[in-house]
Order: sequence, then C-alpha cells, then structure tokens
Amino acid sequence: MAVYTDISEIELEALLGDYDAGELLSYKGIAEGSENSNYLLHTSKAAFILTLYERRVDKADLPFFLGLMEHLAQNGVSCPLPVRRRDGAVISEIAGRPAALITFLEGMWLRRPTPQHCRQVGRAIAGLHLAARDFPLSRPNALTLEDWRALWDKAAPRADEVEPGLSDEVEADLAALGHDWPRGLPTGIIHADLFPDNVFFLGGEVSGIIDFYFACNDLLVYDVATCLNAWCFEKDGSYNLTKGTALLAGYQEIRPLEPREIEALPLLARGAALRFMLTRLYDWLTIPDGALVNKRDPMEYVRRVRFHRQITSPSEYGIGIT
Repeated sequence: MAVYTDISEIELEALLGDYDAGELLSYKGIAEGSENSNYLLHTSKAAFILTLYERRVDKADLPFFLGLMEHLAQNGVSCPLPVRRRDGAVISEIAGRPAALITFLEGMWLRRPTPQHCRQVGRAIAGLHLAARDFPLSRPNALTLEDWRALWDKAAPRADEVEPGLSDEVEADLAALGHDWPRGLPTGIIHADLFPDNVFFLGGEVSGIIDFYFACNDLLVYDVATCLNAWCFEKDGSYNLTKGTALLAGYQEIRPLEPREIEALPLLARGAALRFMLTRLYDWLTIPDGALVNKRDPMEYVRRVRFHRQITSPSEYGIGIT
C-alpha cells in the first residue's frame, strides 16, 4: 500500500484553501506505490493527486523533483505538473508531512506490455533524457554502487535464509561490478525507476510518465538498462528478445547510443538488476509481516542478475537486430 499517513477532510479543505484548485468533493487513498502516501482528490475544478512525502524522501530533494516535473512538462514530456499555491510555492505541509498537489494524468499502467508498448517506452525515456539536458538543478544518485554495498552489509547476515549460497553470489557480483563499472559514458538526468506502473498508456499510446522521486544525475544508458530489467522479462523469468529489441530500437530512434554505451549494456543491466534485488532483499528481511509496505520477492531479481551474468554480447539484448 501507499497510504502511510491518514488525513482528514478538515485538513484537506484547509490545504486546498492555499490553492486555486476548487472545493473538495471527494478523496481516497491510492493503494499502489511504495514510498509516499498518495490520495486522489476530486474538486469542483478538476482531479488532482496529493502526495505526502514520507521519511524515505529527503525534503531537501523536493525542489529538484518538482522542478524537474515542471521543466519536462514545459519541454514536451507528458508528466504530471505540480500545482502552485496562491503564494507561488509548490511545497505545502499536511499532517506533519511535506506535500505537493499534482495534476491528474489520464491513463493506466499495463500488466502485460507488448513489444509495441516497449518501443514507445524506449522513445519516451530517450525523449526525457533530451528534454532534461538543460534543467539547471542536479541531484546525485542516492543508490550508487557504493550505496549497494552499504545496503548489502545490512542484509548479508541473513541472505542465505532467502536462498542458500546467495551471500557468496552477491559478494562476487559486487566485486565484479566494482572492478568493471564503466566511467566516462554520457551522463544526464535519468528517471531511475521507470517500471510499468510508472508509465501510463491511453488508447495504446504513452500518455505520460509519473513518479520522479528516484530521478538523479547518472549514466544515461543505466536508465536504459533499468528499463530492460523492468519491461523485457516475462513472469517465468525469461528474457523476451522481441520486447528488448523494440525498447532499444525505440530509444535509438530518438537518441542513438554510442558504441561504448552499447558495449557497457550487459554490465549495467547486471548492476541495475542487483540494485533492485538488494532493495527488495533488505525490505524482505527487515520489514515485519503485516506492515503497510508491499514487500516484493527479491528472487525475481536474483534470477535476472544471473541472466545478465552469462551475457557475452550486447546483441543478446536485441541491440542492432532488425
């Protein structure tokens, strides 16, 4: 679930008084998501999303996240737009939490994306990379290789409870990635969490991108590697080459990858899979059953790490295949 903080009608009406957003008609919590509390609001003027930023989000990062959304919307990327208060600010407070009112984006996320959807996602993420090039703010990635190690140190003592031998396996992966992680590739602002539930479709077309709360400055092709993990594996754990080919082709229609970026793709895909495995593993081992956080099985991404580990050529992802 993604409603960690309850709010009352009285609190909401007081908050809306700071905006030119109409009078409150109804509201309800949104169950999907994992980081913040989200509510769908209907007012006499429109529908909005109210996001309450929970403890995992640093308030100091909010100007970057919200400013990026404004910048992207002004540069052709379909995404929710923060609503400014009457005093011009975009950050409010409710129930002791920093909060923002965001425009409602029509569409739905796909449980079973097709290759054509994956091609559109590739185009969309490349368009985001280009649109963000002149955004004046920057934010370092809070989940770099060094942060993976710190996360792993907390989970390692119990890792073999998930699968015997997992501890040695992860240690070897971290060592290999630390030794070979690429340097000097093109960088910029990346979404860093472009899973299917963060891309909305309407009438078969991308209607927008949401949830920019992991966005940061990092290797652009690392974002592509994250998308391969998120969009191109089937429920049985197999890699769908047709989807991978479509996603990579869509990306390159908008921003062609440099040869050295393509060469780094297997290692970056392995790293991206390990990053999501480690956050899942940490939550799996430390969050008690019955908590509001929706714990996700880390083994799904253990299997993806193993797949990437045995890749010998970027062509195995579908790059260059027509």
